Amino acid sequence: MRFSGWQVLRQGLTGNKGWKPQWRNPEPKPEYDIILIGGGGHGLSTAYYLAKNHGLTNIAVLEKGYLGGGNVGRNTTIVRADYSLPGNSEFYSHSLKLWEGLSAELNYNVMLSQRGVYRLFHSDGQRDHFARAGNAIVNQGDDALLLDQTALRKRLPYLDYDNARFPIHGALYHARGGTARHDAVAWGYARAADQRGVDLIQNCEVTGIDVENGRVRGVQTTRGAIRAKKVGIVVAGRSSQVAAMAGLRLPIESHLLQAFVTEGLKPVIDTVISFGMGHYYISQSDKGGLVFGGDMDFYASYAQRGNLPRAEQVTQAAMTLMPMIGKARVLRSWGGIMDMSPDGSPIIDKTHIGGLFLNAGWCYGGFKAVPGSGWDFAHLIATGHPHRTAEKYMLERFKTGHLIDEEGSGAQHNLH
Repeated sequence: MRFSGWQVLRQGLTGNKGWKPQWRNPEPKPEYDIILIGGGGHGLSTAYYLAKNHGLTNIAVLEKGYLGGGNVGRNTTIVRADYSLPGNSEFYSHSLKLWEGLSAELNYNVMLSQRGVYRLFHSDGQRDHFARAGNAIVNQGDDALLLDQTALRKRLPYLDYDNARFPIHGALYHARGGTARHDAVAWGYARAADQRGVDLIQNCEVTGIDVENGRVRGVQTTRGAIRAKKVGIVVAGRSSQVAAMAGLRLPIESHLLQAFVTEGLKPVIDTVISFGMGHYYISQSDKGGLVFGGDMDFYASYAQRGNLPRAEQVTQAAMTLMPMIGKARVLRSWGGIMDMSPDGSPIIDKTHIGGLFLNAGWCYGGFKAVPGSGWDFAHLIATGHPHRTAEKYMLERFKTGHLIDEEGSGAQHNLH
């Protein structure tokens, strides 16, 4: 069924009895041309673009739980392309362009809201950095506007500009950034991939990767062995564990990143705000809840339950930025397992094992990258060559030291 205003009206007038399941629930076949391990946003988008862009349909997406149950459903839904370093700049620009046509592309409303993203700066040094970043973003072909405090006060009057420790001097504004509905993104890609013949297999955990004579031959799962000519690993925070099944050791640590949402409130924040000194970011959902997050937990973990010390740090940043938030009640929090690379940038590359491909290391940037990641990973798997917007996301950079570090905080592996 193709979605349209007419269908919504028709179903509403007939008791909503005509809606059908959005995708099939097939049994796994003994063999596929391509297996994608991981049924999150990146895995589902890869499957869709393999089918759409390259005409490949003998594909299975294997998900150990339910589709969209991982990080794609556990994030703060921010979409943006305000990256300034070569490599990241081209990629996120490409991804944002795909976002802007995604609802029409998938015939599924992903609720993209380009409400703008403000990145605040609090010192002369930060202002200079954002000025350079803004110029790089504009040179890439995207938008960035440097605002002083006077201009920012007119737009966001409710911030605490005169905080003694972190005074707000201005912001870098990215008008095309915003938010999207995370669940709708997963469901839209799943539906579109299924319509093109991709098998989406839920409750099918991969327990081993079969390698013979230096080439991948398939996978072992809780639902039996499945052979494949090519296998893609797209499992976010579980990347190191799954790669180890093939004997690979990745430069990735897994950390928990928490997010929070308040009770529903009247509209107050019609944009996305990022507080640079506290690594805090906030927006308001269509239900009225304030959605916000901060730093990850700085120790390796596979837990998704969260903890109180990080909740305290995030709420402290919230009160520093906008004291009015202290009156809102937090309803719930959740955690996603982040695959943190040393330079904070992703890996989209072939491995030394023939037919085995890797898509990992998305750190904080996973959700906003979903369309671009799927497009580029599909291109790599289908052609054997990296897409032009992902040419710098090679695994080898951690050996050579050619890192793509937006924050300048990554480890120089080649020096140790």
